[in-house]
Amino acid sequence: MSNFFHVVFYQPILNLLVFIYNIIPGHDIGLAIIIMTVLIKLILLPLSRQAIESQKSLQTLQPKINELKKKYADNKEEMGRQMIELYKKEKVNPFSSCLPLLIQLPFFWAIFRVFEDGLNGESLNLVYGFISRPEVINPISLGIINLSKPNAVLAILAGLAQFWQTKMMSTQRSTIKAPESKDEDMMAIMNKQMLYFMPVLTVFIGLTFPGGLALYWLTTTVLTALQQLYLFKQKDENKEFKIENPCS
Repeated sequence: MSNFFHVVFYQPILNLLVFIYNIIPGHDIGLAIIIMTVLIKLILLPLSRQAIESQKSLQTLQPKINELKKKYADNKEEMGRQMIELYKKEKVNPFSSCLPLLIQLPFFWAIFRVFEDGLNGESLNLVYGFISRPEVINPISLGIINLSKPNAVLAILAGLAQFWQTKMMSTQRSTIKAPESKDEDMMAIMNKQMLYFMPVLTVFIGLTFPGGLALYWLTTTVLTALQQLYLFKQKDENKEFKIENPCS
């Protein structure tokens, strides 16, 4: 299994990074990481799009789901049936947001391992024969940032980007509270905790591991947030079009 992971995921990503590093002017590893991140994001674009749309659809349905939970609180079996009917009616698969993320996990782990290994001489031995193998990869980006060591600025920026991206996915809750709204309140508390937990975890990882990993995470998070902005705007425009054209 370990050999399969190295051959299918780790080695191709390592070679892609080395190839980009070789061809860009100045051989800047920071720029190479950004370009590699954009390419990987483009490859995984259909999966990430599906995940974002599914997450947003589930959040849109959350008020109706909460109503069913309250209505059938004493009948779990009927609650399950009603939720299935709701998903069918709204054409939402509750698991469709998880599968794309699971498929992307091996890519994320491979990238993590590439930066954790530090692009040293031993890892460069895995460079394909048709790609020029550099004697050493200069970890200095823009002449000042050492991406082989933890970088506080990149870690904090990655955390802020994570907060922006997570905040965008959060739903707005009604300020009117009912006596039966304990579950809804608990859900809101958990969502709020995740809103701050993920950025803090991102900063912690960024301060612990090489700056190259923080730069990758910053880039991919910003790209994901921009993709969310585009998809949400597109979805809102489609809703307005349907309202203005009820006969379409």
